[in-house]
Amino acid sequence: MAVNTSPESPLPVGEVSRLIGGWIDRLGAVWVEGQITQLSRRPGAGVVFLTLRDPSHDISVSVTCYRQVFDAVADVVGEGARVVVLAKPEWYAPRGQLSLRAAEIRPVGVGELLARLEQLKKSLAAEGLFAPERKTALPFLPQLIGLVCGRASAAERDVLENARHRWPAVRFEVRNVPVQGVHAVPQVVQAVKELDAMDEVDVIIVARGGGSVEDLLPFSDEQLVRAVAGCRTPVVSAIGHEPDTPLLDYVADLRASTPTDAAKKVVPDVGEELERVRMLRDRARRCAAAFVEREERGLAHALARPAIQDPHRMLDERADHVLSLLERGRRTLGHLLDRADSELTHTHARVVALSPSATLRRGYAVLQRADGHVVRDPAEVTAGEALRARVADGELTVKVDG
Repeated sequence: MAVNTSPESPLPVGEVSRLIGGWIDRLGAVWVEGQITQLSRRPGAGVVFLTLRDPSHDISVSVTCYRQVFDAVADVVGEGARVVVLAKPEWYAPRGQLSLRAAEIRPVGVGELLARLEQLKKSLAAEGLFAPERKTALPFLPQLIGLVCGRASAAERDVLENARHRWPAVRFEVRNVPVQGVHAVPQVVQAVKELDAMDEVDVIIVARGGGSVEDLLPFSDEQLVRAVAGCRTPVVSAIGHEPDTPLLDYVADLRASTPTDAAKKVVPDVGEELERVRMLRDRARRCAAAFVEREERGLAHALARPAIQDPHRMLDERADHVLSLLERGRRTLGHLLDRADSELTHTHARVVALSPSATLRRGYAVLQRADGHVVRDPAEVTAGEALRARVADGELTVKVDG
């Protein structure tokens, strides 16, 4: 409950500590899970002191228990082990210190760990952190590789030696961190973030040798998985051996079965690339030679054609044909003109023979009245009427005689 205080009526430190102790006592016993980071078992002492840590949130709390409580699990529990503790929170008023008094300690078995990891895996997969479309392709030839591994570890040696054997000019930015234990997760996360912040780093390899399920637990930690998911630099997971599959394998852009396999997948082999270049050069040379040979054959075939060997032959043949057609056209036109002339002459003769002028030349005359009307009947004229007579060579005037 709230305590009424003021600058004029403050509570003494002892009273505040006593009140905190009273509040904590009301909590009662609770089951707590964590990882043992420090363990103190003094010979002859009846109390065992240990520190229980939450690696995901970097929080620790002191735990005490009677020796017989710890002896029940002493053979299977040590520093770095994950345990579940039934404990009652206690407040040590003189020092203002919180601790847990353990009444029972249970080690977390491998089966239980795997079940929890499977549940976490499903939860992260549902968020889409393992989706293939989130993964980034590795560069063909990284200029600088970030490596997160244990100090002087076999994993570091395998990656460096194999990568430099494949491509001697490759460069590394190495971050040596603990790869197991309570400090592994925060330091691995920090190393990954540091390398991801470096623009010159093209790819990051997180490597560790083989180990038990408990040893590889840091690489299934949710904090590390989310940190890798947020990296803009491609990340390669090279944890343990082929059967080992920590959650880091699922979120990484590429999974390598071993650290050696990571070096082979990240760095190309200079010998293989030179051989590939040689093969491509030979293939290009063969393609170019085949193209030239094919064009030469086509050109030779074209030159062998009569039209190319004697190009004027076709013109000469066409010229003769044109001359033949020209003569034929002239003859045909001449015949047509002659026939037309003959027909014209005959037609002219017929026209002349049938014309009024020819009739007049044979002695006939055409009588016309003064108005130009042709006289066809004697009844049409009257006595004494003057008529115009048209003959072959001219006209004359005649008068009708009663």
